[in-house]
Amino acid sequence: MTAWNDHQAKDALNRIFMAAVASADPAKMLQRHLPSPPKGRCVVVGAGKASAAMAAALEAAWPHVDLSGVVVTRYGHAVPTTRIEIIEASHPVPDDMSAEAAKRILAAVEGLTADDMVIALISGGGSALMVAPAEGMTLADKMAVNRALLASGATISEMNAVRKHLSRIKGGRLALAAKPAKVVSLLISDVPGDDPSEIASGPTVADPSDIKTVREIVSRYELDLPETVRKVLEKGEETPKAGDIDEDVRMIAAPSLALQAAADEAVRLGLTPLILGDSLEGESKDVGAVMAGIALSASRKGLPLKGPAVLLSGGETTVTIGKGPAGKGGRNTEFLLSLALTLKGAEGIWAIAGDSDGIDGVEDAAGALVTPDTLMRMREAGADPRQSLVTHDSYTAFKAAGDLVVTGPTLTNVNDIRAILIG
Repeated sequence: MTAWNDHQAKDALNRIFMAAVASADPAKMLQRHLPSPPKGRCVVVGAGKASAAMAAALEAAWPHVDLSGVVVTRYGHAVPTTRIEIIEASHPVPDDMSAEAAKRILAAVEGLTADDMVIALISGGGSALMVAPAEGMTLADKMAVNRALLASGATISEMNAVRKHLSRIKGGRLALAAKPAKVVSLLISDVPGDDPSEIASGPTVADPSDIKTVREIVSRYELDLPETVRKVLEKGEETPKAGDIDEDVRMIAAPSLALQAAADEAVRLGLTPLILGDSLEGESKDVGAVMAGIALSASRKGLPLKGPAVLLSGGETTVTIGKGPAGKGGRNTEFLLSLALTLKGAEGIWAIAGDSDGIDGVEDAAGALVTPDTLMRMREAGADPRQSLVTHDSYTAFKAAGDLVVTGPTLTNVNDIRAILIG
């Protein structure tokens, strides 16, 4: 018999998840990374799910500095500010406000001098929230591209490479527009490997991808793109490369730091933590099955470690919708549903997975919990978990079981946090 019960395990997992989220709070992390104030103007721009919270933290840290500018965040993620304007826009598919935000941000960095400074507050989600379509494209074209990418199964790196080459603001072009002002980028990473050029499609960072790679991605995933988009890719205009812009990039929060905070909390709870990696990728259902196998090995054989323990991982898995039916769900609930089906109700194993921004996909939950009786409760509520996995309807299945994790917007974003507790 395990010393852990459902109540204890679920409480521990929730505390571990929230410890990871709290470690990326801009109010705690931003001030220590700030540069010295400039001689001239200080213009603040930014985009992402955490950008408004970052702007509020900057205002609090620099009460006597004359700040101006505009940042864009997701609907429902705004916080009060007094000097920096906050715009809200749509995510993951852009809308009219995404285009308006990009227009206002580009205007904010016009006409600056070498004595001025631009502080760019960049976090995950910025790609959709700040949209300036390439010459010859419309916002509708960009929305079609985003929808095609989200349904394709492409990695976040591949999606960003495409987005950069179809934009007038991403892939370093925002920094180019701010010249000759100094640009300091404060980043919260939500991408595997913490590559600055990938976060929000790197608006202030030189782009290592090229147009040839983008064309290969479009071909590989058979993306159905508007003709106007194909013409832009055929024209082949390149993004700024190393040497084209000066970079001062400062990472204030990242998945690796969040996982370490989760591990520290696990130790306080009497669990042995094992961090499996902060940049795990792959199909959500496949990663779920693999993680279930590791958990079963730990539970039955003490490999790779003996319980009581917790397996921790981060990164961003993908859900390939294809052309079949699709219900409600995100990559975390799909991961968990696959994990639960592979575990088959094994005793002494519990799990949580959620997006650190509080929203898994487009629903109202950060993710969900798995207990040994999750599948049974789904079936008792009328849900078919295996069919729900096939139809990408994981949110509905977990809602039926009462196992969704709802945090509301957390105002930060360091990608997904996954924890499996071995009793």
